[in-house]
Amino acid sequence: MYSRAKQVLTICLPALIAGMLLSACENDLKKVKEISQNQINMDVDTIHVVNIIFSDSARVKFTINAPLLLQHTGKKQYNVMPNGVHINIYDKNLSQIGTLTADTGIQREDENRIEFHKNVVARNAKGETFKSDELIWDQTSKLMHSNKAVQITMANGDIMNGIGFQSDQTLAHWTITKSTGIFNVTDAPTQ
Repeated sequence: MYSRAKQVLTICLPALIAGMLLSACENDLKKVKEISQNQINMDVDTIHVVNIIFSDSARVKFTINAPLLLQHTGKKQYNVMPNGVHINIYDKNLSQIGTLTADTGIQREDENRIEFHKNVVARNAKGETFKSDELIWDQTSKLMHSNKAVQITMANGDIMNGIGFQSDQTLAHWTITKSTGIFNVTDAPTQ
């Protein structure tokens, strides 16, 4: 009886293990095929030294300059500027009223917005400088915002910090939430 059980185990146990291994390989092969198919469907065009002009009613609104643009043309189309991005913002008279730079920019065409990440620095016509690790430019609502820490340095040297920021796209009218700051105060004359 013992030898019969040993025979059954000797035959069945390797067959069971082989069946488990083969079924596990099939699942992995399906995943590999799926990933490969996704890679085939993901087309990326590489463009070096990019200069894009955005206009409305034949008036230049802003320009985007980047050393590299990766244009993803798959199901969700978007552009990535991984090596830095510089934007000039213009008024109706084509006078430059602001700049924006960041280490990375992502333009999501289907959502009509541009995301800026890492070392975002923006300047407006008043000489105010905005610094953050993130800034989202919603081109439909013509607003810029961030939910991350932001520092604003005024033209007179005052510094305001906060978590959360919203502005129009020219950075002229802005609000900051959860704010703290360093303000220069001059003594008022005594009477």
